[in-house]
Amino acid sequence: MSGIVGRLCTALIATSAIAIFATGCGSDVEPKAIAESSSTVADSTTTPASTTTSKIDGQEGTDAGGDVDIDVNIGDCVKIGGTTNDAEIDHAVCGSDESNYKVVAKAPTSDECASDIDQTYYETLLGQEQGAVCLDIDWVVGGCMDLGPGGLDDEPARIDCADSGSDVVQVIEILQGSTSIEDCGSEADSGFEHAERKFTVCTATL
Repeated sequence: MSGIVGRLCTALIATSAIAIFATGCGSDVEPKAIAESSSTVADSTTTPASTTTSKIDGQEGTDAGGDVDIDVNIGDCVKIGGTTNDAEIDHAVCGSDESNYKVVAKAPTSDECASDIDQTYYETLLGQEQGAVCLDIDWVVGGCMDLGPGGLDDEPARIDCADSGSDVVQVIEILQGSTSIEDCGSEADSGFEHAERKFTVCTATL
């Protein structure tokens, strides 16, 4: 299964005659598959009863400063879209169809985000980063995400679990204190490890 690997999106926004801001987002998520179990995968046609974002202790980072145009707090959710040359970010309700990322920390530069985050959104002025928003995919246990083929202009999208596809995964469970998808139960056939913050998202490919 392909995933979100090494993407970078940027946009140029003219703010005055002498100043140009560049905004961007980058990602370094690489799902690793484990051997598929003979056990039955969770029913892919069901939609979770709750759309509340799953709580993950490792996503409760800090606000270390930095300056970006969008006003968000740790725990807020956003929708990132656009293209490589025209990145877009907007507020979204966590767990909703529009939400694809959760804010897990804020930093002066993207390099100061945790090494295992799923995405960053940052803004630069004259080539210097002014601030960064550190992001993880807005996972919902029981819910499904279309991760796309992992192209430069691809962002995860929440979809109904009945709409299966080669890049669609359903979240089976989220393991706190785990750094390996080998800890996932038999219903999971793939997953996302977060070695620095010590949690693993166990998924099933639909």
